[in-house]
Parts: sequence; structure tokens; C-alpha cells
Amino acid sequence: MSELSINTTQNVLINFKTASVGERVQSYFIDLLIKIAYGITVYVVFFYGLGFSRLLGVLDPWSRMALIFLFYFPIVIYSMTLEALFEGQTLGKKIVKIKVVKVEGYQAGFGDYLMRWFFRLIDISIFSGVFAFITIVSSKKNQRLGDMVAGTAVISLKNKINISHTILEEIGNEYQPKYPLVIKFSDNDMRIIKENFQRAEAINDYETISKLAAKIESFSGIKNECEGKIAFIKTILKDYNYYTQNM
Repeated sequence: MSELSINTTQNVLINFKTASVGERVQSYFIDLLIKIAYGITVYVVFFYGLGFSRLLGVLDPWSRMALIFLFYFPIVIYSMTLEALFEGQTLGKKIVKIKVVKVEGYQAGFGDYLMRWFFRLIDISIFSGVFAFITIVSSKKNQRLGDMVAGTAVISLKNKINISHTILEEIGNEYQPKYPLVIKFSDNDMRIIKENFQRAEAINDYETISKLAAKIESFSGIKNECEGKIAFIKTILKDYNYYTQNM
């Protein structure tokens, strides 16, 4: 499976794996069962229970076809409508935890969902899904033809994203910040600081930690009031989260 990079609101790139063929097939059949359940419900309630079948008997063929199409039209636009409403997910995709996004990583729009829906006719309906299977397996980003035309891909949301992968720091409700001047930094500054700090701390690279602490002080005008440079940088990260979350 390939990966797509999603840029979070904290300016952190998170890599998501594209959905596997198995996940997409599973999602398809869940949606298919939902459509079948809807079709049966419509038949039982309207055509059998309310006697619409007798009405069909007195209508001309074109009117009969129009009435049947009206009742079953929601099945036709099911995937496009739900993906537009639920930001890239049908009920099947929600259950399987996969989602449609642009290949650049940002949210797809209605036009993208419309294009994907239109090409379902070729991908799935005409060739019974065989063409979709072949293109998904053979493409680098696991895309069917509709995805390629719309510039979309389907990603898995099952990735376990740890808080350490973002600029966020766990702080309690009673946390008291020390350095108000941390607001001089940007989200991207904090991302760089945290990434370099974690990398240096993991290998006990105290020289890099010392340089990083000095850089923080010189840029912001903050004076280290902590016992050591490691504690200082950790406090800087927590303070930034505190102030940005409460501004």
C-alpha cells in the first residue's frame, strides 16, 4: 500500500496508508446490503403495503418506469450523496474506517465525488467491479479510474496517530505556564523544535539540546528559569500549547 501525506492544522505532515482492496470491497458490500435493504423496504411499504403496484397496472410504460425510478433514485445517487454529506464517507466506508481525499491530502469537494460517482458506471457497473479491481491493484495509489480522473484516493483511518507525532503536548487543567513570550513562535517553529528535541533526547545528544535551548532564548527573549535545558524545552512546548489552546 502507498502513503498520502495529510497536513494537519498544526502544520504537521501525517502519512496515511491508502485503503487496501479488501477494505474497499468490504465497504462496497456493506453499502450494497444497505441499498438492497432500502429497495426491499420501498417495495414492501409502497408497492405492497400501500398498493402502488395496482397503480402501476393502470399507467403507461413510460409513466410506470418514471415512478419506479423515482422511488429507487436514492440508490442511484447513494455513494455521491453520502460522500458529499459525510466528507468522503458512505456508511460502508464509515464502518470500515476508510475515506476519500484528494491525492494532495486535503478534503475532496462535491465535484470530485460527482466525478467518482459518474465513473462508477465504467469501474463497477459495466464490468461488475473487475475493471475497478484491476486499476486499484495496478495503480501506485490504489486508485480506480474514477479516482484517477477526480484526483482522489481512498485512505485508511485506522492509523494510530500518537500525540508525539504532532506539536501537541499533554497538559492538565491545572497547568500553570511560565513563558508568555512563547506566542512569538509559529506552529511550524514548534514542530521543528519538538522534532529536533525528541531526536536529540532519544540519543542523548546534549550538544544539540543545548544549542536548541540557546536558539529558543535568542529568538524569543525568554530566559531559562528551569533547572536544566531539557526541562526548559519541555516547558516551552507545554506553554505554547497552553497559550494557543486558550487564546
